[in-house]
Amino acid sequence: MCELLGMSANVPTDIVFSFTGLMQRGGRTGPHRDGWGIAFYEGRGLRLFQDPAASSESEVALLVQRYPIKSEVVIGHIRQANVGKVSLANTHPFVRELWGRNWCFAHNGQLADFSPRATFYRPVGDTDSEAAFCDLLNRVREAFPEPVDIEQMLPDLIAACAEYRSKGVFNCLLSDGDWLFCYCSTKLAQITRRAPFGPARLKDVDVIVDFQAETTPNDVVTVIATEPLTDNENWTRYEPGQWSLWRRGECVSQGVTE
Repeated sequence: MCELLGMSANVPTDIVFSFTGLMQRGGRTGPHRDGWGIAFYEGRGLRLFQDPAASSESEVALLVQRYPIKSEVVIGHIRQANVGKVSLANTHPFVRELWGRNWCFAHNGQLADFSPRATFYRPVGDTDSEAAFCDLLNRVREAFPEPVDIEQMLPDLIAACAEYRSKGVFNCLLSDGDWLFCYCSTKLAQITRRAPFGPARLKDVDVIVDFQAETTPNDVVTVIATEPLTDNENWTRYEPGQWSLWRRGECVSQGVTE
């Protein structure tokens, strides 16, 4: 299985601390050696870094750790391949344009007997993950030919995720740069950091950060990961079927599907 990393913040924030912990799981403290990627939204723009190499050994990953990029929405992924060969084309996150915005998606899991009808959006690689992303966007595009608010399309997103979950394991992160949507099939955990901030210690490498020294009293930062990244903070685990919608670090909607 792969692992996911997401962030929603109310101010541009760097995710180097969490990213450094996740990268260790790509071949050093975990088996996810088959590539990694991370996407940073900057306004309507998107910086995307990907490498089919193990993240713990990737020079590109080292570059990202040394070059803090501040963003309000981030999606990251480390891969343990089960469907599709190890290649750049099969490396998450995947990105497509819809309604003049960059939509970004990453998936953890595996779908059985999954071959959706390809219409406007088609996969470039050969993973079930990218096929699900394209199918999801095709559904949104067909249901809403013109742009709508996330709240209006949310029932369609949730219904699609529940359907994918019925075909296997479907944990995902999705964003258009304004909001971050999360769906849990088996594993997701989240933590929201706000004042008063304190120190946090990574599980996978000996790194401690005192967030009080790195933030202002008004900052709100939520981090979502497949497994908690720190061992001295209280992470909240999702229930199977649970979903949440985040905007600027705060949960604006949540629920559970059957």
